[in-house]
Amino acid sequence: MDSAALVRLSRRLSYILRHDPASVGLTLDPQGWVAVDDLLAALGTAVSRADLDAVVAGNDKRRYAIRPGPRGRDEIRASQGHSVPVELDLERVPPPPVLYHGTSAAALPSIRARGLERGGRHHVHLSPDTSTAQAVGRRRRGPVAVLAVDAAAMAAAGHAFYRSANGVWLTDHVPPEYLRASP
Repeated sequence: MDSAALVRLSRRLSYILRHDPASVGLTLDPQGWVAVDDLLAALGTAVSRADLDAVVAGNDKRRYAIRPGPRGRDEIRASQGHSVPVELDLERVPPPPVLYHGTSAAALPSIRARGLERGGRHHVHLSPDTSTAQAVGRRRRGPVAVLAVDAAAMAAAGHAFYRSANGVWLTDHVPPEYLRASP
């Protein structure tokens, strides 16, 4: 597969594993895992295990995880970002003092009024640095805004933080009083 085809496959995997496994006849287990063989069968003969491994290994955000499953069958899941019910078994961890969120500048009035909300996902996604937050924000149309999150103050006030296997910081909601424009 060429690089453009791998990008399309990654987007398709993201949709299937995060949002709609039933669209290809799959059911995720309670933790979001599905057998690699079942996924490949659902995707058809155009996608090989080597293609799937290339997408997993080449994804700079480590969006997917593969593990040995029962009966010697490897399993795959999305690391976070699900809109379907899954329990990722994330442990609560203390966050660094400041985390960051990249978004479109057009979203700022709503964010300033209500804070960062998870929408249809399980958590709000936060980045450990401004460059990652900028990259996330560039996925939206228009100018990018990066917000700094006073994670230390949030944690002190009792807000829970989790860190996914790929380093994304997660929380349920960031109230507006913990946000400021990033320098």
